[in-house]
Amino acid sequence: MGKITAAITAVGGYVPDYVLSNKILETMVDTTDEWITTRTGIKERRILKEEGKGTSYLAIKAAEDLLRKSNTDPKDIDMVIMATATPDMPVAATGVYVASEIGAVNAFSYDLVAACSSFLYGMSTAARYIESGRYKKVLLLGADKMSSIIDYEDRTTCIIFGDGGGALLFEPNHDGYGVLDEILRSDGIGRQSLKIDAGGSIMPASHETVDNKQHYVFQDGKTVFKFAVSNMADVSEQIMVRNGLTGDDVDWLVPHQANLRIIGATAKRMNLPEEKVMVNIQKYGNTTSATLPLCLVDYEKQLSKGDNLVFASFGGGFTWGAIYVKWAYDSNS
Repeated sequence: MGKITAAITAVGGYVPDYVLSNKILETMVDTTDEWITTRTGIKERRILKEEGKGTSYLAIKAAEDLLRKSNTDPKDIDMVIMATATPDMPVAATGVYVASEIGAVNAFSYDLVAACSSFLYGMSTAARYIESGRYKKVLLLGADKMSSIIDYEDRTTCIIFGDGGGALLFEPNHDGYGVLDEILRSDGIGRQSLKIDAGGSIMPASHETVDNKQHYVFQDGKTVFKFAVSNMADVSEQIMVRNGLTGDDVDWLVPHQANLRIIGATAKRMNLPEEKVMVNIQKYGNTTSATLPLCLVDYEKQLSKGDNLVFASFGGGFTWGAIYVKWAYDSNS
């Protein structure tokens, strides 16, 4: 029996029905469809409009999609990792509630927060639990209701983000498929460049913070873009070199969907043609923790057992990294 690796054995996803198009945004803020499209690649994004529904709803729907497609009994799941930047509420972990709601009664769960890199870091965490030999089925969820923290009068942020959820199931593999390598990085220099000022322990909520709109996302776009372009491309190239991979060997780049130009710069550094790059930013915008799994949902039918995938992400903080995965099943079978 070979070394235990953590293989992805099922995927699931969910996006809300409501479509917030660039044309609609033109009526809300001073922007145009052409301006948004040329700078970001985004044409529309999905928004969860229903009252009383938050990130947990998106995660539950994504998990249910995975369970249904893979015919997995939720009682067999050992743990649930919830990657999110927009938990339902402080203190009470969203993942714990999600696990209970989907019937994963034998699992333990917790939330993992690392901005747009939350899901990538979650992949690393899930893999370590599987590789330990103690856990057989780890469900990784990535979901964010970004519309809950976006100021729709701020044209620099409201054009970028959307709502969505995704899910991956990790199981042990002894044939060399699954998570094979990772390069994960972080740097506190980005603390002030992508943030929400109020609502934390430094600046608790008050009438003043609400009036000043300090509970919405602030982004220094130029700084974030500069760091994202260089760092996401760097780690993606590094993981290829470390594993002896060329552009011909990599079947798919699975990049965080933040900006089409960042994705393009990463693919160029890896010497990958467009047809090897998963892109759905035009449909969903930046769904933060859900971008990577939603890519797999949209491209699942094109994946074949043995395909080499490189996942790459960059997020606030700053956080970034790349993970090398060998795909474990034929998605068309």
